[in-house]
Amino acid sequence: MASAAAASPSLSLNQTSHFQHQTSLVTWLKPPPSSALFRRKTLPFFERHSLPISASSSSSSTSLSVHEKPISNSVHFHGNLIESFENQDSSYAGTIKGASLIEELENPVERNGLSGRRRLFMQDPPWISALFLKGLSKMVDQTLKIERKDIDKRKFDSLRRRQVKEETEAWERMVDEYRDLEKEMCEKNLAPNLPYVKHMFLGWFQPLKDVIEREQKLQKNKSKKVRAAYAPHIELLPADKMAVIVMHKMMGLVMSGHEDGCIQVVQAAVSIGIAIEQEVRIHNFLKRTRKNNAGDSQEELKEKQLLRKRVNSLIRRKRIIDALKVVKSEGTKPWGRATQAKLGSRLLELLIEAAYVQPPLTQSGDSIPEFRPAFRHKFKTVTKYPGSKLVRRYGVIECDSLLLAGLDKSAKHMLIPYVPMLVPPKRWKGYDKGGYLFLPSYIMRTHGSKKQQDALRDISHKTAHRVFEALDTLGNTKWRVNRNILDVVERLWADGGNIAGLVNREDVPIPEKPSSEDPEEIQSWKWSVRKANKINRERHSLRCDVELKLSVARKMKDEEGFYYPHNLDFRGRAYPMHPHLNHLSSDLCRGTLEFAEGRPLGKSGLHWLKIHLANLFAGGVEKLSHDARLAFVENHLDDIMDSAENPIHGKRWWLKAEDPFQCLAACVILTQALRSPSPYSVISHLPIHQDGSCNGLQHYAALGRDSFEAAAVNLVAGEKPADVYSEISRRVHEIMKNDSSKDPESNPTAALAKILITQVDRKLVKQTVMTSVYGVTYVGAREQIKRRLEEKGVITDERMLFAAACYSAKVTLAALGEIFEAARAIMSWLGDCAKIIASDNHPVRWITPLGLPVVQPYCRSERHLIRTSLQVLALQREGNTVDVRKQRTAFPPNFVHSLDGTHMMMTAVACREAGLNFAGVHDSYWTHACDVDTMNRILREKFVELYNTPILEDLLQSFQESYPNLVFPPVPKRGDFDLKEVLKSQYFFN
Repeated sequence: MASAAAASPSLSLNQTSHFQHQTSLVTWLKPPPSSALFRRKTLPFFERHSLPISASSSSSSTSLSVHEKPISNSVHFHGNLIESFENQDSSYAGTIKGASLIEELENPVERNGLSGRRRLFMQDPPWISALFLKGLSKMVDQTLKIERKDIDKRKFDSLRRRQVKEETEAWERMVDEYRDLEKEMCEKNLAPNLPYVKHMFLGWFQPLKDVIEREQKLQKNKSKKVRAAYAPHIELLPADKMAVIVMHKMMGLVMSGHEDGCIQVVQAAVSIGIAIEQEVRIHNFLKRTRKNNAGDSQEELKEKQLLRKRVNSLIRRKRIIDALKVVKSEGTKPWGRATQAKLGSRLLELLIEAAYVQPPLTQSGDSIPEFRPAFRHKFKTVTKYPGSKLVRRYGVIECDSLLLAGLDKSAKHMLIPYVPMLVPPKRWKGYDKGGYLFLPSYIMRTHGSKKQQDALRDISHKTAHRVFEALDTLGNTKWRVNRNILDVVERLWADGGNIAGLVNREDVPIPEKPSSEDPEEIQSWKWSVRKANKINRERHSLRCDVELKLSVARKMKDEEGFYYPHNLDFRGRAYPMHPHLNHLSSDLCRGTLEFAEGRPLGKSGLHWLKIHLANLFAGGVEKLSHDARLAFVENHLDDIMDSAENPIHGKRWWLKAEDPFQCLAACVILTQALRSPSPYSVISHLPIHQDGSCNGLQHYAALGRDSFEAAAVNLVAGEKPADVYSEISRRVHEIMKNDSSKDPESNPTAALAKILITQVDRKLVKQTVMTSVYGVTYVGAREQIKRRLEEKGVITDERMLFAAACYSAKVTLAALGEIFEAARAIMSWLGDCAKIIASDNHPVRWITPLGLPVVQPYCRSERHLIRTSLQVLALQREGNTVDVRKQRTAFPPNFVHSLDGTHMMMTAVACREAGLNFAGVHDSYWTHACDVDTMNRILREKFVELYNTPILEDLLQSFQESYPNLVFPPVPKRGDFDLKEVLKSQYFFN
């Protein structure tokens, strides 16, 4: 037996059983006496001592002894156990792996009267594992966990510092950049090679800074009685920073919203005033929060010291609320529109004085270069509507044509303050508490509605905690730029655009004036020129928009991830606060963004990825059954792989998709999976969408419980998706067919019906049906259908086109009323309730199921005249008289919007609790491919949970309690549809 043991000096774990089988006498000893345990406990393990175990080969049972003397090539136990084992000398015969058996042979030695014997590191008996290795493993895990936390914390702190700089030092960096460029220009005696817009800014920077400094000194030296109204505020920032803000804000407005090269003075002045106020607030906050600033005067230091003493005194006396009031009172109070407009107008005036442009030098060298103002202030007169004698006169800032030329190519050099965040947003805790770290953030976009602001300020965290929680969930979703798609976009854009939904980068040529004096030809030429100019203005605006989106994508593409803080519109729908590159925007943005976290596709994920690709291709494919969509993808695998591997110079199948860039992103990940030997394990970052089918009508169907309407919008399971738009178009076709058979003399619509009967299809009625639940009027429906008829090009006469659009709109709305009778009844009831409330001069208010107060902001606006240094400005502000018509017509769609926002937020929180990544675009819910099944279950459960509450009854009760003197009609009768059917409907969201 002994020889057998001796012949096997090195045994691994999988050999242990064989060893025990051959040497049946080898057994574990009982635990040693307490003295041995005591000795074991006192071993100095962490002073790099080994734990050799002695085994006697001559004994029938293995004897064990513990040696305390360190030996050469010993195992050193420290924080990283694996590393210490890997670093051992190769003299070990075996490796330690888990509970392995390793034998080490040494020369015989004498130690403490013990004869030298072969010594083994061998598999520990149970009592050793319990006392030592288990504790050691736990200690190593804890150490590694602490190290990871330390690394994550250092990384987070670094990102947070960068985020703070982005929010607080952006304007200062611009100032430094222009100073450096000026210095370079002076030293080298030439202008640096700069992009167009930066070249202009560099020329304006110093003159504008000088005139602002002059104005600051002038106002400072005046007595309080004769100082201008804007004087206290123009001194709050350094002149160079103020100059940079004015230049960038003005040019931002020119890029995004000019009309015929003009910007309204009111818009420009208020925008500049708001930007200055925001920077002042950040500047003051940072100044207050630093204990001692190098630039503080003795008075400021003394004032800070007194304030701290006062606050500390109140805290010691446990007057916490008073202490908070003192601190809060030190903050910058809101300026108000009048102050913003006055300061903005004066800064605009100084910009007009300082900013010049220079035409290209075509003169001879001796001639004086021509300079002309970049901006001019003038007044425009417009009629209220065509043919009206009522005119309106307003001031504008006109931009020089040289300034506009090439501006869209320089949009990427503009400063965008609200960029995606590098760290998760602050948690929402109140109306203005949450979102960005320093930039002003408000939980709702109230657009100046004081009634809505007051309702939100009064809300407690306990009441609206679920809304705050949902916004935090959306804000904590981590995104990154899909570099593959961005590269494709950049190449197509560099080649001139005009493909994949990108705007053409070239302008339409302006027609030349005809040599003929024929009045008709001249009139036709003028019309052509107007049309060409209109197209070019639209293209310019779209080009600027693309450049702004791409500039953000370029800036963020090297980041590991970023976040979008979210807030709400007044109805309770969530939106990202960053306006340019976000997932609510165009196909370009959606295709360029993906989840920062990747997850393995899995079997169900591959299934949903294929369905997602078919949905993005659209063209009617998205209305087929899931099996038919999967078959479509299988039939186009060659096209899909070619698109992924050669998107620019291949067959370009992806360009046929309705959402080409998103389709290309899906092609790339599907190709990776199909090329992989293990497709289910491929990591996907792609968000998979599940969209409601005519979601507004789905909410009405759930409110009315009408079985027919529920089936029409997929609340009931079916073999394939029900298509409400096709159903309406069939009914419209039937009505027109009946009308076409009537006598044209007695029925004037008969002739129109004969022309239109061949043009009625799903696309003609889709937009009208979709927007009907959101309050589309007859005029709105007429314009929608007119655009579709223009696209078809069958009717070319303008008068005939208008008449056909009028008739089609009436028929479509009638067909809609016939099919969705219960929905129409609820819409009418909501409108009637709103009219009753508004007629008593109250805005309609309600509380959403998540506790969010909503106030409709439609009031008669009042003109508020502000005399500024530039002109008298007429500011619009909320009046005290409500607009009854708007309150009535807007309430049904706004109420349904608040319900779909509620459903999305409920789903978002539940998905987070289930461990899913979630993003929402109103009625389109996104998650990883592998998690679609879980999200589908959750969103159906939350829909049923939402509509199992008596929503209309609760609304009526709240109206009756708020307006006890008013009489409201009863809630419309509901059908007998069982909401639990939604849980079984695979096409409810699909």
